[in-house]
Amino acid sequence: MGMLRGFLNTLTDIVYPKVCIACKRHLKGITSVDELVCGECWKKIKKNAPPFCRSCGRHLERPVTKSICPACVRKSLYFDRAFSPCVYEGVIKDLIHAFKYRGKDHLGPALGNLMAQFVEDYTLPMDMMDLIIPVPLHKTRLREREFNQAAVLSSHVAGKFKKEMSPEALKRVRNTKTQTDLQPDKRLLNVKGSIAVSAEKDLKGKNILLIDDVLTTGATCSEAALALKNAGANIVFVLTLAN
Repeated sequence: MGMLRGFLNTLTDIVYPKVCIACKRHLKGITSVDELVCGECWKKIKKNAPPFCRSCGRHLERPVTKSICPACVRKSLYFDRAFSPCVYEGVIKDLIHAFKYRGKDHLGPALGNLMAQFVEDYTLPMDMMDLIIPVPLHKTRLREREFNQAAVLSSHVAGKFKKEMSPEALKRVRNTKTQTDLQPDKRLLNVKGSIAVSAEKDLKGKNILLIDDVLTTGATCSEAALALKNAGANIVFVLTLAN
């Protein structure tokens, strides 16, 4: 199915002129990123800037004690720290929706570059990471989308920094409701017990970089981190494209 989708995408590009995924402007003759997004839209992506919350990684609007945002003070998350290069609004939100829900998996390298550049710009401790693991999709949802967006991003980051990637280390053992349809206080309960570690994978003492596309409440990444730590993982950092 993936090969068929790729063929159909190529055929569509021949029949119809390439347009920016965000603003639908024709790309012929103008600057673009991978012939997918016009240069003007790419520049409008809102970047996450320091100071960062030491838990969720969001920008702190004003100085706060212990460098943690008010939302994170009120909850316990099982990952050690999260990072995101972008703020989940505007152009990047449109691109992520196209990436996840409209089969635009060829956006993966461009979006993965944003994550890799953030790692380099802020000297994140990639050297200490033993393994990169994408947040898994349930098999039902994977059949619907035909790909896991977190795995696409993980593959790009792993290749960039020459790290081992293990897409099968985590699995969804229960198909949950879409988190976007739920209020923040319901999200932790929705994903509770839904992620497990594959029996074949030895994670004892490993430092893990967990990758997903978006971090909102942190519920899904926290549940994945809990499964990893219960399996003996040491540090679990999270890298998402946006938060």
